[in-house]
Amino acid sequence: MNYKEILKNAKSNLNGSCRVCPVCNGKVCSGEVPGMGGKGTGEAFTANVDALKKYKLNMRVLHNCSNPDTSIEIFGRKMRIPVFAAPVSGTTLNMGGKFTEKEYISWVIEGCLNGGIYPMVGDTAVDSFLITNLEELKKADGNGIAIIKPWKNSEVIKKIRMAEESGAYAVGMDIDAAGLITLALHGKPVEPKTLQDIKEIVQSTKLPFILKGIMTSDEAELAAEAGVAAIVVSNHGGRVLDQTPGVADVLPEIAAKVKGKVKILADGGVRSGVDVLKMLALGADAVLIGRPFVTASFGGQSEGVKTYVDIIADDLKSAMILTGCNSASEVTSRILVK
Repeated sequence: MNYKEILKNAKSNLNGSCRVCPVCNGKVCSGEVPGMGGKGTGEAFTANVDALKKYKLNMRVLHNCSNPDTSIEIFGRKMRIPVFAAPVSGTTLNMGGKFTEKEYISWVIEGCLNGGIYPMVGDTAVDSFLITNLEELKKADGNGIAIIKPWKNSEVIKKIRMAEESGAYAVGMDIDAAGLITLALHGKPVEPKTLQDIKEIVQSTKLPFILKGIMTSDEAELAAEAGVAAIVVSNHGGRVLDQTPGVADVLPEIAAKVKGKVKILADGGVRSGVDVLKMLALGADAVLIGRPFVTASFGGQSEGVKTYVDIIADDLKSAMILTGCNSASEVTSRILVK
């Protein structure tokens, strides 16, 4: 499927909730929450993109790297490239309402699995959406990860049980959603968590537990102390707190503190294979991509998602060849210039 055609279809199908800009940087949609934009000025969304742009790549061509290994193994699963589809949900709340949650998430799941990566499915203010997401994940033999909102611990643990029943191979919580406007508008109480709260949740399941929404090195260390399997360095796409730094701005300091203690995932402004490579060089083990998977699915259904994964994979491989990186798991900061 032609990617330009996918983008054209997506622009129509998103009903104005996303303008499908040439560069998805949050400038046109600033303040559009609910919607696909960033909160307030929208600058936290834009900061994610700009933080990555500050880094350039050292081109190296005198080496033996002609067929790099773009794959990784994480949470016991091998992936073609170190990319997850981020847990984006709420078609009727944020994406114009043309397609149902079931349609959208089924396309993302199928397209990701056909592309050799795994999806994360999300939770939102509408309780039925998580149920739908988990039902679709179960149809795919549980080949994905469920991320739950920071409700009261008893509710989080209840939903972890639902995720376990779906066959999900890992679970997590996007604690960065503690201030999400769309949840507040529906009267859904979410809350920050104490270290003990996180420990209780981690200990409630045998699945690897991922804590999404870490933006400082001290909280990364607390997450490691709580026993999480992985953290996601994320400001929730700029949708919860205005004026935060970009993910690439804080990732190196976080990696310096907890690399090797927990898996580090980075979620913020990744749009290309080059961006994936930059995040790996800054200390991530893998990345999450959010909004572009919405565009790909709304524009081309599961085939559109697979097409986007293929584009990222080809771009990553090319960038690795031209920076002398033989393996995605061995990328270092030597390839970067700031």
